[in-house]
Amino acid sequence: MSAQEALAKAEEASLDLVKISPNAVPPVCKLMDYGKYKFEQTKREKEAKKNQRIVEVKEVRMSPSIDVNDFNTKFRSAQKFLAEGNRVKVTIRFRGREMAHTEIGKDLLMKFAEQCAEVATMDKEPKLEGRFMSIFLSAKVSKESKK
Repeated sequence: MSAQEALAKAEEASLDLVKISPNAVPPVCKLMDYGKYKFEQTKREKEAKKNQRIVEVKEVRMSPSIDVNDFNTKFRSAQKFLAEGNRVKVTIRFRGREMAHTEIGKDLLMKFAEQCAEVATMDKEPKLEGRFMSIFLSAKVSKESKK
């Protein structure tokens, strides 16, 4: 039907004439309450935003000469971050002559990732960036949390 007829029909039903695909030949239109449609759309967007989970990246810093108890403390804090659903960046800072023995730091990071293996997966292999070597761990998704 023509645009004038459609507009008259929309006014008669006290609705809005909304063009769905204006570039089509002939243009496709729909009779609807546009205010109600916009309200429902914003309501759906708010609901989707509420269910969204923002994953943060938490950082755990160590040095290559870290002691066992300090290592365990860092390990527990990383497990806590992973349990909350965040990603963890484990970083080792090399100072002075420690740069000559980066393999110690790599071994330490691999040991850390190995201990976290039951609750986390290693995203990236140990990578040296300047004086820092780091790995990323992300929580394993269990079958119970998917349901």
